[in-house]
Amino acid sequence: MSQSKTIAIDAYLESGFAIKSIIDGHEVIIDQPKSAKGTGLGPSPLQHFLFAIGGCIGTVARIIAFQKKIDLQGMKIQVAGDYNPAGLMGKASDDRVGFQQIRVSAVIDSDISQQEKEQFLQEVCARCPLHDNVVMTTNVVHKVIALDRQSAKVKTEALGKSA
Repeated sequence: MSQSKTIAIDAYLESGFAIKSIIDGHEVIIDQPKSAKGTGLGPSPLQHFLFAIGGCIGTVARIIAFQKKIDLQGMKIQVAGDYNPAGLMGKASDDRVGFQQIRVSAVIDSDISQQEKEQFLQEVCARCPLHDNVVMTTNVVHKVIALDRQSAKVKTEALGKSA
């Protein structure tokens, strides 16, 4: 078994629905649209989730193309999911809270045959960590950490605000 690698981020919810993070020097914002009482500063968490799957698939596709010397000019990856927002809003529902189905389709710009493109996408999805997390069960551990006002100050300064 190969060695695991830990990846971690900190996400900060302050007023409203906007959630911010600084990841490798990039500010990332998740929000809700104004119609849902957000400020519209960024895509929703569900949109970010689907985008992350698409991004992971594209990244793995590029890795495999390099490894197999496939001339991959580009890809359009579409990721769509169906969910019932009732549970999210605290309403009774027979559906699960998350996506009931996620669909991935890709237009692959390469000179390989259609059959090779289909095999390529299958391999890409099989090697994509986020695709794996969606298809397989992943243990998620939750814990609450006591608020440290000094850490809160450091966090606000990291996001460019005064405490």
